[in-house]
Amino acid sequence: MDWMSSIIEEKIQEAIRKGEFDNLPGAGRPLQLEDASGVPEELRASYKLLKNAGMIPEEMQIRKEMVTLEQLIACCRNDQERARLNQQLSLKKMRYQSLMEVRGWSHSATFARYEDKLREKLLSGEDGGGKRE
Repeated sequence: MDWMSSIIEEKIQEAIRKGEFDNLPGAGRPLQLEDASGVPEELRASYKLLKNAGMIPEEMQIRKEMVTLEQLIACCRNDQERARLNQQLSLKKMRYQSLMEVRGWSHSATFARYEDKLREKLLSGEDGGGKRE
């Protein structure tokens, strides 16, 4: 542990002894951490900057659109409209797969681990901080 980490740890322990962390909002609930472990270190700052600006990568925007189309198809009662939505979904899937290949994500073990979590997040209506719709 370097000297800066030692000072920080000492300050944290002192605050704990003084009870400064008692009764904090959200006490007892898991922290909502932003996990950037799957993003290469040299890209993390730029991804964070884009996220804070409300921008998301094209593949994530397409993925959001795919989830929306899947939900619309599930609710659709009109056969012609369902066929049109399925065609749009097919085009989005092809573009998404193409982007995943180009970016090398399709062979990424990290992406494979988080793909289901990404889908859950998109279905819940969260967009990871971006405001783009």
